[in-house]
Amino acid sequence: MLREVTGIRYVTPLREGGSVPGVVEADDLGTYVVKFVGAAQGRKALIAEVIAGELGRRLGLRVPELVRFDFDPVIGLGEPDQEIQDLMKASGGLNLGMDFLPGALGFDPLVFEVEPELAGRIIWFDALIGNVDRSWRNPNMLVWHKNVWLIDHGASLIWHHNWKSAAASSDRPYDASDHALARFGPDPAAAAAELAPMVTDELLTEVTALVPDEWLVDEPGFDSPDDVRAAYRELLLARAAGIHQRIRTEQAEKQKQPPPQWLRTWVEGKNAK
Repeated sequence: MLREVTGIRYVTPLREGGSVPGVVEADDLGTYVVKFVGAAQGRKALIAEVIAGELGRRLGLRVPELVRFDFDPVIGLGEPDQEIQDLMKASGGLNLGMDFLPGALGFDPLVFEVEPELAGRIIWFDALIGNVDRSWRNPNMLVWHKNVWLIDHGASLIWHHNWKSAAASSDRPYDASDHALARFGPDPAAAAAELAPMVTDELLTEVTALVPDEWLVDEPGFDSPDDVRAAYRELLLARAAGIHQRIRTEQAEKQKQPPPQWLRTWVEGKNAK
């Protein structure tokens, strides 16, 4: 089970994404970016965050710690935005928290360099989970202490929005031509040779078990939360075996433009600190 914390102070909303997560302090003295179950994307976005994030961590990729986050809307009464208030009121109880990385910079593929090996590993991982939200326009990666961290996996596992067509949907090619790391010479096949054997039924059983039952109940077509977990395992096992053969990595022309010198100098100064 994921570690559980309780929110004690609502700090501020983050308006960059459609789910409007919030920065919240917890009773363990930590600060978290909280994804709310009452957001428009609903509980499936949180399921995707848990499965994708914890799977990525077990494959050696950097993902901020995820926690079960108990949230009482009363701690956000000082928030003046009525829309945010409505979101919090709809999200009392169990939500998902991600460790807040203070001082992290948003990843820009025209500024930061990534080794081809790591680029290949991340692209293969994104193909495995069907992540459609890691483009060069919106990388959903942070640079913290000179390392790349992966965030925001709520848009992955897109087939779980329609389980009846999930098998056919998961067999489609993965278009990585606009991926934020396509410009760094990735080799998804080499990454697959290393990572695919790690994606076992045992590993996926461990990962899917971290999804709370209350986010899996009443799923149409399934009798129990464990049946839903089994469906995730089956699809991910099948994808791990051959998804590298269906990855398109032709680099988008717009990604080939070099960054301006002033921006490179600014980032070098930030990294030197």
